Amino acid sequence: MGDDIDPSGAKPTDLPAPQRTSGPTARARERLSAGGKANAAANDAIAFFQARSPSDRIDDLAILKDEIEQGIRTVEAAVQGIESITDLVNRMKGIARSAKSGNDAANRSKSAVRFNDLRTELDSLANGAGYEGINLIEGSPADLRVTFGEDGGSALTVPGAPSDASGLSIAAAAGDWGADADIDNAIDDLDGALTALRSTASSLGAGAGVLTLRLDFARNLIDSLEEGAAKLADADVNEKSANPPALQPRRQPGAIDPGIGRPSGQSILRLF
Repeated sequence: MGDDIDPSGAKPTDLPAPQRTSGPTARARERLSAGGKANAAANDAIAFFQARSPSDRIDDLAILKDEIEQGIRTVEAAVQGIESITDLVNRMKGIARSAKSGNDAANRSKSAVRFNDLRTELDSLANGAGYEGINLIEGSPADLRVTFGEDGGSALTVPGAPSDASGLSIAAAAGDWGADADIDNAIDDLDGALTALRSTASSLGAGAGVLTLRLDFARNLIDSLEEGAAKLADADVNEKSANPPALQPRRQPGAIDPGIGRPSGQSILRLF
């Protein structure tokens, strides 16, 4: 009978060892502390790669969103230039009308000089209305092309319109405006310039409207994708927090039995 007793007091082999549950418990606690069920592919490969798909698309959309924002700023710079040029043309027209109302040659000559000075300023405004190297209204304007689609298949082209003095067909004051005909020709040029400026402003405004709509769409889509990715990546706190306590009963016998087994074996030995 004594030969059947292990005097070393080793625990019975059917008791669960602490190390058998330490792994699952550690993994559960790790996933809880990480705050996400897809914080690594090893934790949940399906959820991890499902979360990566919208995240990758968000990165692509962010690039397109930045391009749209840059396009809007380019158009805005051109619109501001057009507005300033329009104000300048109206001032030039006022100078021409005022000059025609008087017959003093000296005053007409001075008005012609002011007219030419404003014409030079007009060129400066047109050439300075660019953004990031793209100018839609200078003498030799560029066209603006903005891509919307992630595959590059959808895009908008905002055409440039030459809006300097030459592009608007505004000639310098002829003959110091000594003759009424010279002033009338200048006024006709200015009327034509105003018509062209209104047309350009309308075209730029339409382009800016489309870009703004696409920017809002891109922002909303990014927000939706981020929300979806977050739902895939966020931990199910209730599920994860339930696991460690559930594992505790499995650990308790293994932790207590060695202490129980040894005194029992020693007490039996004392009987002999």
